[in-house]
Amino acid sequence: MGSSVRGKDSKAVKTTTSPAMFLLSNHRDLCLTRANDAQVSHDDPVKTKCKGRIEVEHVISKKLQLKKKAEYLKSDLMRQFDTQVNDFMDSLIEESTSLEPAPVPAVFSPPMSDKERSKLRHFRPPHGEGKLFVSRRSLLDELFEVNHIRTIYHMFIALLILFILSTLVVDFIDEGRLVLEFDLLVYAFGQFPLVVCTWICMFLSVLFIPYTLFYLWAQSHSGSHSHLRLYSLLFGTLFLLYQALGLGFLPTYTVVTNSFPPASCFIIILEQVRLMMKAHSFVRENVPRVLAWCKEKNVVPQVSQYLYFLFAPTLIYRDKYPRNPVIRWGYVVSKLLQVLGCLFYAYYVFVRLCIPQFRSISLQLFDLRAMVLCVFNSILPGKIRNKLLCFGLPTELFDSCDFDYTLQDWWNSTSFANYYRTWNVVVHDWLYYYVYRDFLWISQKRCRPAAMLFVFTVSAVVHEYILAICFGFFYPVLFCLFMCFGMMFNFILHDKRKGPIWNIIMWTSLFLGQGVIICLYSQEWYAQRYCPLKEPSFFELLKPRSWTELYGSTNIV
Repeated sequence: MGSSVRGKDSKAVKTTTSPAMFLLSNHRDLCLTRANDAQVSHDDPVKTKCKGRIEVEHVISKKLQLKKKAEYLKSDLMRQFDTQVNDFMDSLIEESTSLEPAPVPAVFSPPMSDKERSKLRHFRPPHGEGKLFVSRRSLLDELFEVNHIRTIYHMFIALLILFILSTLVVDFIDEGRLVLEFDLLVYAFGQFPLVVCTWICMFLSVLFIPYTLFYLWAQSHSGSHSHLRLYSLLFGTLFLLYQALGLGFLPTYTVVTNSFPPASCFIIILEQVRLMMKAHSFVRENVPRVLAWCKEKNVVPQVSQYLYFLFAPTLIYRDKYPRNPVIRWGYVVSKLLQVLGCLFYAYYVFVRLCIPQFRSISLQLFDLRAMVLCVFNSILPGKIRNKLLCFGLPTELFDSCDFDYTLQDWWNSTSFANYYRTWNVVVHDWLYYYVYRDFLWISQKRCRPAAMLFVFTVSAVVHEYILAICFGFFYPVLFCLFMCFGMMFNFILHDKRKGPIWNIIMWTSLFLGQGVIICLYSQEWYAQRYCPLKEPSFFELLKPRSWTELYGSTNIV
């Protein structure tokens, strides 16, 4: 009985012994062994040499055993420490969550029953129900909380101040006075009252015509009307005619006939494309709901929901979006000041870096060395211009959360596939859901490469259309870069490419592409101004003027 109790006690002692006590006991045993060996060698000198070898081997083996035991105890201690820290953090998170108020639902999507989902299956692409908007903070706001990122932002502000000072000093030396006329801005935003009137007409037409056509079509399906296919064909044709003529042809005709300057052209043409994409999204998202539920309930959105969507910074229609409880007007003012700062930043980049270079090179014959230098000298202003993008102002004005649609960390991309997905999330979502997925839906998932090629083609054609109308000439540099190198890099630098070397390759390609675009379009701009065609033919309009002409005039803007 006593022995059994002592046995249990000894087991308990062994299980509760600390790692430090365990190491001390092993060290004590080793010392006792060495003392006994020393006593034996003192008593019997004949055996000293053999005992010495045995002692060395024994000490080495003991040290190796201690080292293994120490490593095992170290790993065991680290596992126990990690487990305790994780448990503590989990309990801390649970307690902090219980103290917070009930959160706003993170995902905004109309809840659907199994019956409703089965109905929509015939009208939606079979892989998913569409984009889910998740409420989160702006990525830029999170980055600007880091001192290092905020310092880089301050460096750009300091660079803007240096641009302003250099321009003022050079103008003072040349003119003998301070020149604050901003001739380039005045020219670029010319005919602004007509621009505002054109935009108002475009917006009112998009607000009333697509909604009215959709409402009348939905009413025809909600009643007991016959010839429903005829009604669908009629209203669908009217909608397509409005998209092509009312929203497509008339704004372009207004821009061309009135000779709008570049910035004014960009305002009208970019708004034209944006409103056409929004009208398509509104019809595309709501037609399946009417076809599925028109006999059971009214699913036509309200005018206020459609009006909010026209201003919301997204091209995917939803009845509701994540929204903030209040508008932070201080934040709105700061973003508005950033927009104005970016405008003046672009102005000084063109005045100090672009115009002097291209004004001089356009007066020379074509030279390969000068062209190469021009491309590399255009890289810096091209990337500065490309980074002058402001996010958050439209979101905050309409008290919307930044629900994961405005900005993602495209600068960390190691593949062009990821870059295309994250560089312009708003346009990418529209192309993915209404071009790529609908193409796969129609082809029954049999032509994925053709669907990707179709998406690239649509994007390249629209980009080239915008540049051709706004610049006043056809010079498909961006189209060729996008369709040739863009497609090639999309397959070569795919998502399996990881590591910093691929990010470096991506940035090198982007820098070089921006230099080529800025250089070639700027040269063609000055060529068109120096050598206007007296009686232009169709083929003369398609031929780049900068390749064939020697410029001698200097009356440029």
